[in-house]
Amino acid sequence: MTHLRIVPATLALGLCCLALPRPGGAQQAADSGAALQATRVALQGLAQRDSSRFAAAIHARLTDGDFQQGDRIVLTVEGESQHPDRPVPVQQPRTIERQLSDTFTVGAGHELVLPVLGSISLRGVLRAELQPYLTQEIARFVKDPVVHAKALVRVSVAGAVAKPGFYFVASDAALSDALTAAGGPTQDAKLDKVRIERAGTRILQGNELRLAFTEGRTFDAMNLRAGDRFVVPGVPGHAYDNVRFWATLLSIPVAIYALKRAF
Repeated sequence: MTHLRIVPATLALGLCCLALPRPGGAQQAADSGAALQATRVALQGLAQRDSSRFAAAIHARLTDGDFQQGDRIVLTVEGESQHPDRPVPVQQPRTIERQLSDTFTVGAGHELVLPVLGSISLRGVLRAELQPYLTQEIARFVKDPVVHAKALVRVSVAGAVAKPGFYFVASDAALSDALTAAGGPTQDAKLDKVRIERAGTRILQGNELRLAFTEGRTFDAMNLRAGDRFVVPGVPGHAYDNVRFWATLLSIPVAIYALKRAF
């Protein structure tokens, strides 16, 4: 199971660029990204109205869903077991609810394999739909289940950070949480050049990414997926700028949740 720890930090990477103007194009792009948190009906309406590059991403999201191989789902299930077709053996010490209360990894083909339930397809399921969807599936075996489901996205953080590597971050976490999980930028980090890549292609950078950091946009809002990569370029000799950046952050205390490094 992935263990969570609370990390006292104040990371909001976009704050380093608060003085920059907000181009209309970047603002529109960020607004479109924020709408990606909406329900299926809202996404369908947005796709019809949006003529930008986000329209294609929205259509793909509605068809394929949000879950990719390597994503993790933290489940907690409460309720009264009912499994008439396949009764739980008397010698089995764990109840169905306890078996289902764990962290599970999405496999190939958007499949999620759960104890007792077997394989469940997450193709076409949005993150906003995950909890009610799993509640419906689990209700076939547990009477009136109370289900709590949180999606974790596996991303890598590379470059000028304290602990480069792979991390699982909650889909509703701010983009800056990925850098916090990696220990934050080093003294030689060139913060204005941070970018996010997918399969070697840059998907977020420049003013658009700085605005997303500034406004606390989440992984879900910016449509990030398992395998996406945060790249923090390093340039020696910029220690003063980095100290000034962290001093600014410390003036705005925030408690954020980060995950331990995933190996």
